[in-house]
Parts: sequence; C-alpha cells; structure tokens
Amino acid sequence: METVFSAKAWATVWQYRATFLNGLLNTLQSAVVGLIIAMVLGFALGLLATSARRGLRAVARVYVEFFQNTPLILQVCFLYYALAYSGIKISVVMVGFISLGLYHGAYVAEVVRAGITAIPFGQFDAARSQGFDYLDTMRYIILPQTVKIILPPMVNQMVALIKNTSCLYIIGGADLIATTYNFVTGASTGGAYGPAYLVGGLMFFAVCYPLSMMAGRWEQKLKQRDAAQASAQHEEKDGGKEAET
Repeated sequence: METVFSAKAWATVWQYRATFLNGLLNTLQSAVVGLIIAMVLGFALGLLATSARRGLRAVARVYVEFFQNTPLILQVCFLYYALAYSGIKISVVMVGFISLGLYHGAYVAEVVRAGITAIPFGQFDAARSQGFDYLDTMRYIILPQTVKIILPPMVNQMVALIKNTSCLYIIGGADLIATTYNFVTGASTGGAYGPAYLVGGLMFFAVCYPLSMMAGRWEQKLKQRDAAQASAQHEEKDGGKEAET
C-alpha cells in the first residue's frame, strides 16, 4: 500500500508513461477489430435466430449458448494452444482479435435478435403482402427500425469488450493489462505496483465511463421520445372521439 504514496514509484510510472499509452492503444486496437468481427457475426446470427427455419434458429442458439456460457479466458487459451499444437501459425494479436470477436458475437446476436423481435409482427405480414422476401424485409423495413432499440445495448457491449481485452494478457498480449504487469515485474521498473495498476485502471475508466454514460443517456432519450409519441397518439385518439361526439 505504501507504494501508492511513494513519490519514487510515481516518478517511475511517469518516466515510462509512453509504455502505458502504447498498451492502451493496443487495447483499443484489439477492441475495435474484435468489435467489427462481433458485429458481423452478431448480425448474421441475429438474422438466423429470427428466421422461419428451425434449423437456422438452432444453429444460432447453439452458438450463443456455447459462447455465453463458457469463460472468455478459457476460449482465448483454447484457441491459442489449439492453433499452436495443430501447426497453424497465427500471431497472439490475431488470436486476441478472433477470440474477442467470437465471444462478443454471441452477445451482439442476442441484442440484434431482441431488437428484431421488438418490432410488431404485423409489419412482417405487411411486407410479405407487398412481395418482400425475408432479406428485403429485414433490409428495408425491420432493421432500420431496430437501430434505435439496439444502439444503447450495442454501446454497452463495446464497453464490455474493451474491459475483456484484459483477458489477453494470459497469452502474452500487448494490451494495457499485460503492459502493466510487465512493468511492475520488470527488472528496472518493478515494485511500483500501486501507481502502475492505478494508472491502468484510470485509463480503462477514462475510455469506458464516457461510453457507459452515452449509452445511458441515449437509452433515456429514446424512452422519453417513445413516451412522447405514445402520449401524442393518445391525445389524437381522444381528440377524434370528442369530434365524433
């Protein structure tokens, strides 16, 4: 605990501040690439999960249940060592990208599925009556309406993904947690545990907290907008009834 108040320890952290910034950049890079993979997988699986075909829904369900109910750190280790022992040469960074994408793809899929099922089913029937097939219905009618529903939880998934990059240190990644660990155990920098981990935590907080606040405010605004629209529709109905009488 005394290292937290050690001027020497803080001076050492400040001297190597570029190391922490590089770790943060690597973390953000992993998060961005992992998020792209997760979004592609998530939307594809979300569409499968709402398909009329039972087999496609089953594929999506199995994927989601498997990845949501096994720890990310276990998936990272399995993918890393399975590829290594099978003779497939792939960088640690790429393993991190794929692991994060596969894991969070399951959660994005659930967000997309929930957004699609929140749309009144009558709109599917209306689209079918106009000659739209399933993909066109999703592309032109359903998905544009789900955007406002899924964006807040998508931002929350982004926050969770950024924090989960910390699992990559187990395979020797260059993320912020791994950088911090290497710093506090280094021959010339070891011992500054308190300041180093505190700085690492503050860096995560500086990235994740604004995103969390944005998601919360976004969701609140959407709820207020929906309430205002519902109130306006109710007033129109009441006005119509009064006009009839």
